[in-house]
Amino acid sequence: MKKVSIVTVNFNQPKVTEDLLKSLAEVNTYPDLEIIVVDNGSKANPVPEWKERYPGIIFVRSDLNTGFAGGNNIGLAYATGDYLFLINNDTEVTTDLIVKLVDTLETNPKIGMISPKIHYFDQPGMLQYTGYTPMNYYTCRNACIGQFEQDRGQYDFLTGPTGYAHGAAMMIRREAWEKAGGMAENYFLYYEELDWCERIKRAGYDVYVNLDALIYHKESVSVGKRTALKEFFMNRNRILFIRKNAPGFTFFVFCCYFALAVVPRNILQYIRNKEYHFIPVFWSAITWHFKNKPDSENLGFPLTR
Repeated sequence: MKKVSIVTVNFNQPKVTEDLLKSLAEVNTYPDLEIIVVDNGSKANPVPEWKERYPGIIFVRSDLNTGFAGGNNIGLAYATGDYLFLINNDTEVTTDLIVKLVDTLETNPKIGMISPKIHYFDQPGMLQYTGYTPMNYYTCRNACIGQFEQDRGQYDFLTGPTGYAHGAAMMIRREAWEKAGGMAENYFLYYEELDWCERIKRAGYDVYVNLDALIYHKESVSVGKRTALKEFFMNRNRILFIRKNAPGFTFFVFCCYFALAVVPRNILQYIRNKEYHFIPVFWSAITWHFKNKPDSENLGFPLTR
């Protein structure tokens, strides 16, 4: 039986992380697990207490908040499993989730990464994810299939290749990780898993979804639904993703689209919603690209780290 390393990242949400650990202990049936929890610069360090309460789990403390990508990369460095399962700390597993994902990877060595079906935790039966459509590189838009619909099994036929894995739950083959490397940490938050999937594909692997496997997700526990942090990184990283993954002419077309369609639309929306404080945040997300190369480590946002 193949060993699975679970990596999850905590940031100021110890109770949420403990609920995940309880779920893994009480619900999961896959026997050969290694669990790694990275505390990503939380204000109060929970690791000493956790080490006493959960002696069989690996806990790692980062004094800095290194973001979603950085925190997971820290955990991956400790992983020894054949398969590496990155799950958000705001998820809870189902009984045979890991069994089904491993079985799929075992049957097809071309699969480099796979995600399960995702339901919203607070609204069981409501879909969050059954796969992604391919990216339109001229607009940097794609769709999350089935989101906000009641799950009647209407998308289960889509089990197989998908546009992208979902960052809340993605299992990667060790060999694929070793070839493609970890997530790009300068995204910090959002789009990093999409960029990672692109590199997995360029390394010669497929990205799959198994809709017979299910996980529950407590959406937006860490960041919130509308914050300056989210507004900045969603816009900055949308542009960054195209800079890193699209050819020159496509990037030029995207820039024209963004300038002529996205900028006026967003500004008007901020004004209409009286969200005036988002205007300089949005402008900073755009102008970051005039000052920084695509691999710059300058995040461009005043984080408390």
